[in-house]
Amino acid sequence: MSIVTLGLGLHFILELCALAAMAFAGFRLGDNLAMRLLLGIVLPVAAAAVWGIFRVPNDPGPATVAIDGRLRLLIEWAIFGLAAAMLYAAGHTTLALAFVAAALVDYAIMYERVLRLLQG
Repeated sequence: MSIVTLGLGLHFILELCALAAMAFAGFRLGDNLAMRLLLGIVLPVAAAAVWGIFRVPNDPGPATVAIDGRLRLLIEWAIFGLAAAMLYAAGHTTLALAFVAAALVDYAIMYERVLRLLQG
């Protein structure tokens, strides 16, 4: 197994974990049923939609809306950051830090992809 394959697998798992973290924390952070549904269901679905729709042309899979690599990287960091922040706000500091650490390891493994995205 190559390091790139490992990085792609880790990145996919982190994407799923980010959505699960948003759903989990969203249901815990909402003050009432409407907020719990909004944060726990609508927010992760919206994040998944943004993640899937806005892609750079040379990433795996078709680009529904082609965007610049820097914007794609910003979207990824925003989704990962939001997931970690929501876990932290829900009182799961260790889990939030572990998620951030895993994301940093992923981006270190996939540094060539990060450089390609930063070049536009």
